[in-house]
Amino acid sequence: MKRNLSTTLFLLLGVAVAGCAADASGPDGDITDPDNDNDNDNDNDNDNDQPVPLTPAGKFAVQSDFDLATNLPGTAGTVVNYFINATDDPDDPTRFIVEQVVAALPNGSIKDTLEDAIPFVAGYLNDRLLEVAPDFVGKIVDVGDAFGQIARHFGTLETLEIDADGKAVKTVQGLHFKVDNVELDFAFADYDIDEVTIPNVKVTLEQSGKLLIEKHKVPLKYGAVMKLALEQAIIPMIDPSLTDLESLLLSVIDCQAVGQYIYDAIDIGSPSTFESACLSGISLAENALYGALDNIDTAALEFEIFGTARAVDRNSDGKMDDIQTGKWTGGVWYAGTPSALSDTSKFFGKRM
Repeated sequence: MKRNLSTTLFLLLGVAVAGCAADASGPDGDITDPDNDNDNDNDNDNDNDQPVPLTPAGKFAVQSDFDLATNLPGTAGTVVNYFINATDDPDDPTRFIVEQVVAALPNGSIKDTLEDAIPFVAGYLNDRLLEVAPDFVGKIVDVGDAFGQIARHFGTLETLEIDADGKAVKTVQGLHFKVDNVELDFAFADYDIDEVTIPNVKVTLEQSGKLLIEKHKVPLKYGAVMKLALEQAIIPMIDPSLTDLESLLLSVIDCQAVGQYIYDAIDIGSPSTFESACLSGISLAENALYGALDNIDTAALEFEIFGTARAVDRNSDGKMDDIQTGKWTGGVWYAGTPSALSDTSKFFGKRM
């Protein structure tokens, strides 16, 4: 089961490393990133016809964007980056399939024989890959590419409510993903995930129009949000009729053919025995992956961030209307292990 779990994670999460990666919908209304040129120079002058606000007070819809594929620490980072080693076996992906069958077989001579013959049987199946799993590689690559885009541009939907004294309450209300140029928003409330509230965040507006959001911590259940991304964003984009990993694997692996060819290769047991084990093994693979995601959440993934941005008063009423060219700096912590935040992390916002 150790490799069982590792290979599953390789195939479905870690491909974030291989994936690369503006209008966006905020928590309570549409917000638009005014900085399509990705200019994060916060020491600049305001637009010529836009005066500096007198106060930052108000409630704002904010969208943040983080790269979690590059420096994510600890177990969470290992899960995200596993796929970089996923192809070290020349007989993948059929080795993965055989290992699921082995894991699901009851203890006994049939299991022992197949376990000893994994390399031979995997090679035998690889010669018949188009019959056993014709779409396996293509669809798993699609999953990995989408996961890569999400991990490299992990978006959060937030509100920032600033009082007259510059004290703010920040609430992370959901997620924003962009996969293959399709914008996808998910409110935590719709998926039984708790919103994250951070009180007493100090916000300062300088006379130049530079906005400072003092250092604060943002904890997230990373495993839960990655499961949401997999089931609600990635898998449905590949096949709209599917919403979970097991159904995706069953759609690309012909367990009847697997059972027949394993029987042909080792000549013990029966095709139906191996077909049944294939079906059970796929279920075990899903449980292993989801268990790994649940285990990630035994410790919080925590951002410790400081923000700089440009405040804009669009209608000359003295109030801040837009937050532009925002940049987050700081670190990401997982289970006490720190890592520097990617320098591409940014945010923007609009008065609600």
